[in-house]
Amino acid sequence: MKKLLIVNGPNLNLLGSREPQQYGYETLADVEENCRKVASEYGYETECLQSNTEGHLIDAIHKAGAEFKQGHCDGVVFNPGAYTHTSIALHDAIKGVDVPVIEVHISNVHARETFRHHSYISPVAAGTIIGMGTKGYKLAINFLLDR
Repeated sequence: MKKLLIVNGPNLNLLGSREPQQYGYETLADVEENCRKVASEYGYETECLQSNTEGHLIDAIHKAGAEFKQGHCDGVVFNPGAYTHTSIALHDAIKGVDVPVIEVHISNVHARETFRHHSYISPVAAGTIIGMGTKGYKLAINFLLDR
């Protein structure tokens, strides 16, 4: 069975309790379960990873790139959290592998603080979904698997 990788960055483990007016009340477990359901409709499984550590996220992108080349992974849905605005290393990791990555943000980062308006990830992502709440993950999966 083919798979998708769902990757969430720093502080997304706090979904449901951290700033619910901004991010809603769904937990990360809810998001991951919804991703599993959507992917299973296409006959795919999901591997979900959340880390507050940049290096773990880079390792996950590298692994997905290797699995993509082997035909075992069809893409990555990636919410890099605050690393979006700071991580050249994540930019380089995505650029260095061929796997399609869809960048997802639950909130509309362009309606927030100005430091959130720049993304190091967008230039190397296959697409970006911003401000659609947790439904953005479903949209990203649909895009990857409808390609």
